[in-house]
Amino acid sequence: MERQTIPHPILLEARLIASNQILLSYDKRTDLASATNVSNYWIRSNMGPVGIASVGMSDALTAENAIRPDMAMITPADNSMMRYVMGFRVNAMPGIMYTVLPCFVNLEGMTGYRGENWAPFSRNMFFGM
Repeated sequence: MERQTIPHPILLEARLIASNQILLSYDKRTDLASATNVSNYWIRSNMGPVGIASVGMSDALTAENAIRPDMAMITPADNSMMRYVMGFRVNAMPGIMYTVLPCFVNLEGMTGYRGENWAPFSRNMFFGM
């Protein structure tokens, strides 16, 4: 995806808090609609699309392999507009490395960001337990 200069929130951390739940923490307040749209998220695994993952290590991110509403849902974890819980219908597979890759999440009060929401400092990898 092309780099954009539009200000946007960055995923600081994705942490497994239950076998089928991930806590997502952003660095800035987000637009609720884009942050809770599961189609704006991909989860990559080192074993391909298994468990909660929608893509493998070498797969390109496309609209077709984004997380689907029948796979998961995202709800605010609190009123901060920075913390969300993504809950899945299935559990993360133990020992599998997962990477959360959000895109198109806007800052609060904004729309139109079309890039990725992670950075080199994002702690967006975790192992299934």
